[in-house]
Amino acid sequence: MKRIGIVDTTFSRVNMGQIAIDALKAFGEGIQIERSTVPGIKDLPVAVRKMFRERNADLVMALGMPGAAEVDKTCAHEASQGIMQVGILEMRPILEVFVHMDEAKDDKQLAWLARRRTEEHAENAYLMLFHPEKMIERAGQGLRQGFEDAGPVRE
Repeated sequence: MKRIGIVDTTFSRVNMGQIAIDALKAFGEGIQIERSTVPGIKDLPVAVRKMFRERNADLVMALGMPGAAEVDKTCAHEASQGIMQVGILEMRPILEVFVHMDEAKDDKQLAWLARRRTEEHAENAYLMLFHPEKMIERAGQGLRQGFEDAGPVRE
């Protein structure tokens, strides 16, 4: 049994935490999901660390939706730095799943992007824990979570 932590925010305009949970449940048995929700992205690092320390997560997905303003981009960067520090301290993987509000042209595309990126990262989480060899097979393929894959560079 592997334990995956889901940490999301109330600031997000899409329930990315529930999307992640639904996607992980589709992989079947062997996963125990722990969820925590915090107000905003700068609250994610502490909540992620608590997932490792208090709930013994093997991997955590940190889900957030930074706004389009410059201050939001700064906050996203700070949160990302904190999340990386937690990963180093805990020596366990964290998948940071941020969907910036200005990545989409409208609410419909924003909802689509949040769902797709979250589901694709849930698949990554599953593969990292249960089938790491399949992640190795994907190396160098220019895969993106969300929009269309970039594809590999041809020599």
